[in-house]
Amino acid sequence: MPWVAGTYPVKLAQEILIWGIFAMSLDLLVGYAGMISFGHSAFFGLGGYVAALCLKHWSPSLASAVLLPAVAAGVAGLVIGYLSIRVSGVYFIMLTLAFSQMLYAAAFSTEWLGSSDGLPGVPRPSLPGVDLNLTPAFHLYVMVFFALAGVALDRIVRSPFGRVLRGIDDNAHRMAAVGYAVNRFKLVAFVVAAVIAGLAGSLYAQFNGYVSPEMLFWTTSGEALLMVIIGGTRTLAGPVLGAAAFIGLQSLVSSYTERWMLILGAVFIGFVLWAPAGLLGLVQEGAEPRA
Repeated sequence: MPWVAGTYPVKLAQEILIWGIFAMSLDLLVGYAGMISFGHSAFFGLGGYVAALCLKHWSPSLASAVLLPAVAAGVAGLVIGYLSIRVSGVYFIMLTLAFSQMLYAAAFSTEWLGSSDGLPGVPRPSLPGVDLNLTPAFHLYVMVFFALAGVALDRIVRSPFGRVLRGIDDNAHRMAAVGYAVNRFKLVAFVVAAVIAGLAGSLYAQFNGYVSPEMLFWTTSGEALLMVIIGGTRTLAGPVLGAAAFIGLQSLVSSYTERWMLILGAVFIGFVLWAPAGLLGLVQEGAEPRA
């Protein structure tokens, strides 16, 4: 694509891939484990901030760009998940929301994190023989991590662990009754989702060359949740398709009107009412042979 398309379509595709990683990580919680989180932006933003700080002030290496942000998000996921999985339903939603807003407030008011202005000038990592400032190289770089995240999540959801998560989503009390440590499985899923979200946040920081407190704000979680619902939950292709639809529609409509959020809201309401299985469900339904 970088060799045949213009700059804008390529950047739009890169943004879709990065948000697709983020949306897939959220779907592991929402679609497979039945944990609706409005605080997933905490790990997305944390990954972005750690990548920005490490790349700017420590070393422009792959460890700074990917490994440390993912580890930091995983540690935060362990702490937040340990406290959050003790409750369920709306209490879980509000608790995860509270944690993300705490991190947002901390970033917004901390001077060495750029306060409300964020951190500009985030460099891309240096790889031997590869200049990631070139569009084709960075595009392949993002695609590699998109593929790795997708394969890893696919292996997880198809494994016995993934089947247990689906069982917990269907009936947690029954799974506990037959001997499964439900909270332990939920915590592991929460940490894995946090690690993948941290990876997405670090890639987004490198993509923009900038991080801001908005990455930690609850609306970022809301946008990812919209992508999951529009694309189709309990799938991995669905959230990516939802990310493409959301970002593509946002890009198209916002070029014609400043009230593009009204149109996106109407589209979301339409999917909830008439296509609860999402875009992927519509595609699968259309592909089924009619009797």
